[in-house]
Amino acid sequence: MPKGRPPVEIDERLVVSLARIGCTWNDRMKVKIPSLESVLHPSQREVYRSLARFSILEIGRRWGKTTFGIQLGIENAILARKCGWFAPSYKYLANPVRSFERALKPLILRHDRVEKRMEFRTGGELDFWSLEDSDAGRGRDYDLLVVDEAGFVPNLLEWWRNAARATLADRRGRALFLGTPKGTGDFHRLYLEAEGDTSGQWRAFRIGSSQNPHLPADEIEAARAALPPEVFAQEFEGVPAEDGGNPFGLDAIRSCLAPMSSAPPECWGVDLAKSQDFTVAAALDAEGRVCRLERWQSPWNVTRERLARMIGDKPAQIDSTGVGDPIVEDLRKVCRRVEGFKFTSQSKQQLMEGLQIAISTAEIRFPDGWLRSELEAFGFRYSGRTVSYEATVGHDDGVCALALAVLARRARRPLLVKVI
Repeated sequence: MPKGRPPVEIDERLVVSLARIGCTWNDRMKVKIPSLESVLHPSQREVYRSLARFSILEIGRRWGKTTFGIQLGIENAILARKCGWFAPSYKYLANPVRSFERALKPLILRHDRVEKRMEFRTGGELDFWSLEDSDAGRGRDYDLLVVDEAGFVPNLLEWWRNAARATLADRRGRALFLGTPKGTGDFHRLYLEAEGDTSGQWRAFRIGSSQNPHLPADEIEAARAALPPEVFAQEFEGVPAEDGGNPFGLDAIRSCLAPMSSAPPECWGVDLAKSQDFTVAAALDAEGRVCRLERWQSPWNVTRERLARMIGDKPAQIDSTGVGDPIVEDLRKVCRRVEGFKFTSQSKQQLMEGLQIAISTAEIRFPDGWLRSELEAFGFRYSGRTVSYEATVGHDDGVCALALAVLARRARRPLLVKVI
């Protein structure tokens, strides 16, 4: 070992496992994997030493929960065990997959990106699953099951009981649920069950962000000053908020549910597609009820023509950010009451505050279904000492279109017809 480099604590189990595939632990080898405990911060080490067979962690943001789970996954892969990694959607799988690739690249025997599966020279296996599929993992057997961002999984209990629990039976496997709570849903209910367990198989942990020694204390205090108290408690202390930190309020959203109106549109809001998103158009009738709600993916020229037919002479607020600007300009030639809306962090916050008022005062009504799901998944995001609104999981195209329709309703002007 070169002079000046601090000694690395070596886990003998890892050395033995590496030796099985012809690797030795020295400075000339590409495979240099320190023991798990040596890469964890003190709070993580304390949790690691206290884990039960089934452990659930309600944790504040930036504690290092995903990193903690990844380190356990690395250990299991090297020790020739089978591990399943589960996340709310594919979006949440990208970073963990890259982390495993970087850490275990010399040991990867096969990486099937279609099946989302890694096989290692040690005999270990690692599967990646999106919990958008309620049967994710069914038919597999695991030594370790990790659920990352478990607070965002809407039917966590049903999936655990009906699909996941059996995957651990053959190998007497363990489960680790990691997440920041999102209200008092399934993740928190599972936490409460673990907290009340008397069998010794479950353990519940609640840990604040401040337990991460690498997170600056002044950043936490800045968040405390910027966020509503219940949101700060949830996001940084792991204490679930009754409304899940939702800016609209879950009860208020439910109170606005109503069947789709059959009345003609009086105004429109349109959120144009970005990357893999959808274009969503929402219309309100004279009473503030959603009467049209459509979403699609198509080329820009098709979208432009479709919107022109839908909007006609009604007022409309349309996302004009980036590539949306030329579409709005073209639409103005045939739809005289179209206005462009450019999204910035500040303008989006103001737009969502307008929607928040409309929902809390029951000014609008909207149908149950995917739009309600988007509204309920909406939340606060704190970054760089600023607060923003965004989808915590999935898309927010429908929320943005509805907010734009509310803005169009409030800003609508009479159509002036020039009489000759």
